[in-house]
Order: sequence, then C-alpha cells, then structure tokens
Amino acid sequence: MKPKNILKYAMIVFLALHLFSACTSDTSAEQKFDKTPAERLNEQKSELNTALLSSEFGWKAVYFTDDTQLGGYTHLFKFSANGKVQMASDFNNDTATYESDYDVVLGSTVSLLFTTYNRIHLLSDSNSFPTTALRGRGYLGDFQFLYYGQENGDILFKSNRLVKEVRFVKATAQDWVDLPKNLVTEQNVVGASTRPLFRLLETNDGTAVKKYDFAFSRATRFAVSNSIAAGSSEVLSFGVGYTPTGIVVSPAIVVAGQKLTTFVYNDADGSLTATGTGGVKATIKYSNSPLVLTDDYKTFLDGKPQMILSYIAANLYTAPTTSQYCKNLLDQANATLPANQKIARVQIYFNSPFGNYIEYRFNGGRPSVFHNFTTTEDAVNKTIILNHDSWDNGAALIPAPAFLKNLDDEFMNASGLYIKKESFKITFSNTIWTITSASSNFRITTYQL
Repeated sequence: MKPKNILKYAMIVFLALHLFSACTSDTSAEQKFDKTPAERLNEQKSELNTALLSSEFGWKAVYFTDDTQLGGYTHLFKFSANGKVQMASDFNNDTATYESDYDVVLGSTVSLLFTTYNRIHLLSDSNSFPTTALRGRGYLGDFQFLYYGQENGDILFKSNRLVKEVRFVKATAQDWVDLPKNLVTEQNVVGASTRPLFRLLETNDGTAVKKYDFAFSRATRFAVSNSIAAGSSEVLSFGVGYTPTGIVVSPAIVVAGQKLTTFVYNDADGSLTATGTGGVKATIKYSNSPLVLTDDYKTFLDGKPQMILSYIAANLYTAPTTSQYCKNLLDQANATLPANQKIARVQIYFNSPFGNYIEYRFNGGRPSVFHNFTTTEDAVNKTIILNHDSWDNGAALIPAPAFLKNLDDEFMNASGLYIKKESFKITFSNTIWTITSASSNFRITTYQL
C-alpha cells in the first residue's frame, strides 16, 4: 500500500476511535436517553409529592390570576400523605381552614390538582365575578397547577388556564395566625371614611419625583395610576395582594431599574411605601385636594345650557367613587323614613327653565322635595358653590326637611364642590360626573341625563 494511502486510513481509524471514546465517556448523554418520557414524568411526580410534604407548616402562595386586571389572593396549604389538604385564604372575610382532597397527576406534564371543593375554587367559579366584564369568567382562577420545578426552596407552578407563574413558598406557623390581618390591611388600603378622598402614587428615583393619580378598586384588587405630568400618557397599573403589614403588587413598579413589589403600611398617615436602594422608593399616600384641578365645573355655571346630574341609588350607591361618608349620610336620612320610602334619586338641575334646584326623589309614592339654589364660581380653587335659596314641594314653599339636613348641607357647603367628568361608565352608557366636597369626605356619583 502506498504511504499516502496508509496515512489516510490511519487518520480515519484514529477519528473513529476518538468519536467512539467520546460517546462512551459522555455519561450525561447516556443519562439523557436511558429513561423513557413516562419514567421521567414519574420521577417528577415523586419529586413534587416529596416537596409538598416537606414543609412543616405547609406552603403560602399569593395567587395573581391575571395581573392585568385583578389582584392577588393569599392561600395557605398544608398537604398530607393521605391526599388531604388543609387550606385557608383571604378571598373574603372567611379565613378559616378547610380540608379537601388533592392529587398529583400525570398528563403532558406533572400537575397539582385540587380535586374537591375548597377555597382555591372560589377563583374559578364562573358564577362569582367582580365586574360585569368578567361575567361568566369569575376571577380567572385555576384549581390545577402545572409543575415546573423548584428554586431556592420554592415550588414553581404555572396556572393551567392562563399559564401564569404561581410560586409556593414555605409557610410559617405565624402565616396561619396572621392571615386574618390581611383583611385589616384591605380596610387600610380602601381607606377609612376619615381619610382624605384623594390619593396619589409618588415615585422617587433618588433625584426626581413623579406623581400619579391613584385609583383602587376593592372589588378587583386592582390599581390604575395615571401620570399627572402635562402631556404624559404614562399609566402604572398593577394588581394588589394583601399582607399583614401592607401589600404586594404585580407587576412590579420599576423605578430607576429597581423592581418594587412590597409596600409597608404606615397607620399614622395611611401611606404605603416600597423602599429600594439609593433613595429609590414608591409611596401611595393621601392628598387633601385633587392632584389636577379641572375646569369641568364651568359647564354648570349660570348662562350655560341645561345640565342634569342624577344620583340613582339602585346603580350608584355601590359605585367605587361614592364615598363611604356619602353612603353614611344617605343611610342616615333613609333611617328616618318608612321602609318603602327611601331616597331613590338625588337629581341636580342646572340652568333649567325653572332655575337651579336639587330634587330629592323617593320610592313608595312619597312626593319629591326641591331645594332651590343659586351658584357662585371660585375660579382660584376651581369649585362651584351652591347657595341656598328656598325649599318647595312643587306647589308651595316648605321648611327645610330636617331628615335631609346633614346630606343637603354637603351640597351647600361654603367651600364649594369639585365637579369632574369621569372617563369610566357604570351599567349604562351615560357620562359619569362625580361631585366632591372641597372641605369634607363627601363624594357622590351621578349620571348625566
């Protein structure tokens, strides 16, 4: 054989031996292919079963079903080897612990399935929904969670319905004791009737402060904050979950590249603050006046076209923009009336052919009463002031009804009223206007008729 051919064949043999050696020494490749998919799934099933039972006090998850429109709901789980699970949640005022069944099941992947009814199922009940937009869809929750592994002692799942991450962290004995405190936090986030009506979200990147008008929905546990900077369209929207000491939010609020998720409550001023490093922080706090004063009130001044604003109790008593103080005054007035003769409407007429007046309309055939007024503009504070003129029953002048005094005084307060045209709708397509006292926590929600 020619030397040239000998060298060629020698190189071929060398390469073949090298490749064979590489394959036989690659133990990771052997491990990768020495198990069937079923065997690997069974290993994961065993792994998850072991993990679920490994925490002495069970697991805690703040479940944000869809943080583009809903907040987070804290759930506590304590799993037993016999397929039973003890569960509690802060979905509503019932934070008691209940027992049900669970299973770790095999499908295309391993999943945790809560097989009989418990607190987690409240989020998937299509008959229970926080807004009309979610009618028939409930809270978009799941009771089956796909297992994706473990990280730093946490168990990672993804929800089956929307494929959102759900993280189980090891619970403590104190977590079970403190769960009812989440409901106290809920009240603090909603705000006591003694707190100011206006709130803002303020971010600080260590050098500059930005402010956003903060609005929170208790029903959805969701917040929307619009920048008040001129010309800005920036909106910070996030779901809220309650903790014993404050809130957690998702998605995180990003300030100077730092992700802020945990806010601590300060009872002294009702604020909630998330603190980063280098002076970075975000704070939700109260304001005694609107962040942005509008000229919307000018629509109702003398000489303008007729405008009718109507508070309709059946639709607007529960509106999130109707303040608790307003509800208290309505309840107080209604308490003096027969059961079938409650206030049905508070209807305010501006620049009508008969002048300006408030009509108090009742159920049960009780006749309306009318409070006539004149208006004054406070151009500096951008409020409209309603000045008392007279009361009548549609036929003759009457004394001021005593049972309406406290409610009516809020409309006639000397500091005036902020009137704002809102962008949201409630039940109907009518434009919503809010009427807010410049000196108290009175705010009533009305339709434009």
